[in-house]
Amino acid sequence: MLTTTSYKEAYRPQFHYSPPAQWMNDPNGMVYFEGEYHLFYQYHPESTIWGPMHWGHAVSTDLVHWEQLPVALKPDHNGYIFSGSAVVDWNDTSGFFGGSPGLVAVFTHAKPQPGSEESLQSQSLAYSSDKGRTWTMFAGNPVITDERFADFRDPKVFWDKERSRWAMVLAAGDRILFYSSPDLKDWSYCSEFGLNEGAHMGVWECPDLFELPVEGGEGGGIRKWVLVVSIGADPDFPEGSRTQYFIGSYDGTVFVSDNPAETILWLDHGRDNYAGVSWSDIPAMDGRRLLIGWMSNWKYANQTPTDAWRGAMTIPRVLTLRSEAEGIRLIQAPIQEIRTLREPLVEMSDLLLSPGHNPLAHIHEGCLEIEVEFELLAATECGFSLKSGGEKRTVVAYHSGTETLYIDRSLSGITDFHETFACRHDARLIPKQGCVRMHLFIDHSSVEVFAGDGSVVMTDLLFPEPGSSGIELFAAGANVRIRTLRVFRLQSVWG
Repeated sequence: MLTTTSYKEAYRPQFHYSPPAQWMNDPNGMVYFEGEYHLFYQYHPESTIWGPMHWGHAVSTDLVHWEQLPVALKPDHNGYIFSGSAVVDWNDTSGFFGGSPGLVAVFTHAKPQPGSEESLQSQSLAYSSDKGRTWTMFAGNPVITDERFADFRDPKVFWDKERSRWAMVLAAGDRILFYSSPDLKDWSYCSEFGLNEGAHMGVWECPDLFELPVEGGEGGGIRKWVLVVSIGADPDFPEGSRTQYFIGSYDGTVFVSDNPAETILWLDHGRDNYAGVSWSDIPAMDGRRLLIGWMSNWKYANQTPTDAWRGAMTIPRVLTLRSEAEGIRLIQAPIQEIRTLREPLVEMSDLLLSPGHNPLAHIHEGCLEIEVEFELLAATECGFSLKSGGEKRTVVAYHSGTETLYIDRSLSGITDFHETFACRHDARLIPKQGCVRMHLFIDHSSVEVFAGDGSVVMTDLLFPEPGSSGIELFAAGANVRIRTLRVFRLQSVWG
């Protein structure tokens, strides 16, 4: 069994969280408590492929540098430890802490069934009085069961201040169920949502529910609820696992979407941001809604070409709501804390970029952050060729004729581990005053693109061949004016 790592292996992320060794998938139990951001995650300590699930554990004081802690939750007589959430029980409603606050994890137990590939899934509790370092299983587990559903998992719990009780959203196959509780132990069913709404390309998983103010336009001054739902991979859909969201109202019992049932709103238009959920108990003085996702896709997660470890998380993102021409939409921005890793490389402004000119030809770096604003002077294509070498490259570009942002990783390097990996995907992006903004984060094996001030986001894994380290800023078909360009080297968080 692999137990150590150098964090210098091929494709090892340098500013994204990845486990020291073995398999990792969904983020779980993100909670802030006494100065620490906790990140738990689905973990298989015996292999680099998915297997009997545990909760791995890491903590951070800045969301950038992470301290690895021992496995938090291990399988027991009730089954494996699937996804879930964690909260601070400030008022000791559970009675676990003798009147003091403590951490409570609410998660899915998955008990294998003899002679079947299915597991019996139920919801359980564990609690910690020492800042998450050790955990005690609740003697009354499980606390919610429902044998009608084969897929019955991933509880996300939060304190409903208006009604002074706990609320839970839970995925049940093709819908979301809502529950309430006074004490985290006794739960009452409230309602369901989604049977005939949104996208159903696979099983629904990993829900989240939170309220945000709406910024700008006619929506300014109001608040809306956001329901996030991940969708598992299905053989009939080449995109694989993805995450959608709904915007609407929630009265403590029922969630109602503001949009028509057939509306599909994607959290990320790339291929590799899944099961994202937000942190609980962020202090009021901070006020941010912070989300992190698993940077992979169930189509090929078990086959990605890494060795000692497999799986990484996205950059943590700040979520806001903004009133756009097409309606209220979820906006994502990278956390400001990532700027502490910056080392300036290039800063330019008012540059006329002509086809064939590459002002970044001198840069050969593995980890970069790039901010750019293109002024589109004519019908053209402009963007970046990343991790280039010979005929290999990943293209991140904007096509003004179709008003689309795209990532093309067809020639990105190693792609033959799965037939759907080599691909191009596009998303609509309408220019503002004739300009397009992009904000890129390039790690050893990934690119994350925040465009249109966070209205369109794409996250993709890449596995470039050795020596593919070039970068090109290009225009094709016509000149493009670069209003601003800033390029930074990002230091490794692993030293």
